[in-house]
Amino acid sequence: MNTSYMNQGSRSAMSTMAQSRVVIGYINRVYGWMCGGLALTALIAYFGAQSPTLVKLLRANPVILIGIIVAELVLVGVLSFGQRKLNYAASLLCFLGYAALNGILFSMIFLVYTGGSIASTFFVTSGTFGAMSLYGYVTKRDLTTIGNICFMALIGLIIASVVNIFIASSALYWIVTYAGILIFVGLIAYDTQKIKQMAMAMGNDLAETDTGKKYAIMGALTLYLDFINLFILLLRIFGRGRD
Repeated sequence: MNTSYMNQGSRSAMSTMAQSRVVIGYINRVYGWMCGGLALTALIAYFGAQSPTLVKLLRANPVILIGIIVAELVLVGVLSFGQRKLNYAASLLCFLGYAALNGILFSMIFLVYTGGSIASTFFVTSGTFGAMSLYGYVTKRDLTTIGNICFMALIGLIIASVVNIFIASSALYWIVTYAGILIFVGLIAYDTQKIKQMAMAMGNDLAETDTGKKYAIMGALTLYLDFINLFILLLRIFGRGRD
């Protein structure tokens, strides 16, 4: 009996199991922070809509809304391009700050749509996100091409949305809506696969290290943005306006 071969096989199996635990732990951290960000956004949006003072302030001062949007862009930029200089605590603070600011903006949604339609759209979004994220995680197919196509289409979508601000075309509005849904459905699967592949490539470097925790925050932000954008687009279809 070749004990050396058996020992090598045993060590290989243990190494694979250890890597699997690291990957699962990293994925759990990513989704944990994503869900935490969504929960923070939802809570601030709901209670913000119940505050007459905040609602009046946002309605009467468009400059504040613009300021919040600019602040969000800054936070995303800091997280995306300044990640190497940020520590874990600063990265987390930027992410939660972004989610909180988004909650303030989303408080206006409760003034436009009924609570029931918002809730039902949230569940539809959750189901769609869960299904596509699961597909991205388990599929053996390389989704890089799909991801690149979706990203380029997203740029076109943003340009079309800006143009439609000036021409106010109903047809273009709905084209953007349905195309956007398809784009973000594809991005959810692609981003999930990319996060998993990075976890597998980095291995033990992700285990309870500052770098690994920062990457988890970036992964959470990516999936958070996919979820939020899909929710907004679906709300255009399923949302029922208040009387």
